[in-house]
Amino acid sequence: MNGKSNINGEVARNKKTPEACKPPITIGGPRHRPLTPVRVLRGVLCLLTLISTAFMMLVYLAPVMAVFLRLFSVKCSRKAVSLFFGTWLSLWPYLFEKINKTKVVFAGDVVPARERALLLANHRTEVDWMYLWDLALRKGCLGYIKYILKSSLMKLPIFGWGFHILEFISVERKWEADASNMYQMLSTFTDPEDPLWLALFPEGTDFSEQKSMHSQTYATENGLPVLQNVLLPKTKGFYACLEVLRNSLDAVYDVTIGYKYCCPTLMDNVFGVDPSEVHIHVRRISLEEIPTNEDEAGAWLIKAFEFKDQLLSDFKAKGYFPDQGTEGDLSNLKGLVNFTAIIALTCICTYLTFFSSIWFKVYMALSCAYLTSATNFKIRPTPLLSYLKTMLHQKSN
Repeated sequence: MNGKSNINGEVARNKKTPEACKPPITIGGPRHRPLTPVRVLRGVLCLLTLISTAFMMLVYLAPVMAVFLRLFSVKCSRKAVSLFFGTWLSLWPYLFEKINKTKVVFAGDVVPARERALLLANHRTEVDWMYLWDLALRKGCLGYIKYILKSSLMKLPIFGWGFHILEFISVERKWEADASNMYQMLSTFTDPEDPLWLALFPEGTDFSEQKSMHSQTYATENGLPVLQNVLLPKTKGFYACLEVLRNSLDAVYDVTIGYKYCCPTLMDNVFGVDPSEVHIHVRRISLEEIPTNEDEAGAWLIKAFEFKDQLLSDFKAKGYFPDQGTEGDLSNLKGLVNFTAIIALTCICTYLTFFSSIWFKVYMALSCAYLTSATNFKIRPTPLLSYLKTMLHQKSN
């Protein structure tokens, strides 16, 4: 599939009636696999493993990588964070695909490894963002993927610390409140030598029938396309990303996610009861195809979501996206090596905490205090050299 396919033509040729687009996929419907005691026990063990390993890695490694190293080099800090925390993130795709036996099918364009890209994804349920990890892992960008996500998620215990260390951009979903923070964070991602996958969900919230009706009413009243399977996208954040990063990006990835046969919740994923299949369609779009003018870029985004809407309608009718089979399976050996390394590191940190010098307990307490305050107040150390240059510049003026 060519990334330069004509969106307008595809949408016009494939228009269907709203009745034909009625979504058969639901949240809370019949489960693909029964929730047995064995699945509950396995899910609890997996969740405890993920939480405990995340906690130990954050407490022991984050101060070294995200504070000490960052004082000397942001690039080195990001590489270290990507290596270690990307290894931890890889546990999730292996949980989905190898333990839960969820089939993940990729379709559309084959994208090159390690490109700097802006990802535009539909937001069908609360775990869409997790399945982007499956693609990022295959492309060598798992440690470099960053999300624009609602600020309330930064308050999650332990995971909020991780989101901060990985430099996710938190938003209130009100442009007046978010503009300054977004532009400031985006300005730190402009180095073309730094790997980057920046994931944006332009709908601003996950899909539901009630939200869909509000979106359709707004579209009708304002002369915009009435969409059945996605919400009308918000354009301000998208344009801000383009405005700041356009000259340093290789491409935009238009990612469309579909589920069989039930949209999963987080606990469905943990216990492995749903989904049976996740289908991910990717279109690689050159930056030259996207207008530089804000209004025209917003119109382009709406057209892109019309295309997504049609893709999802066809997916519901056929059960698959076009041009599927673009990515292979995950390596069992690599997954085992990653898991062993994470467990070994966690065991060492646990031993140091409970059976070694009291100074490790002091270090852990100070680390927890720092991570909590840094996450709440969005604290990121400035490299010493940059700080000195700024101070000298201010004195010379």
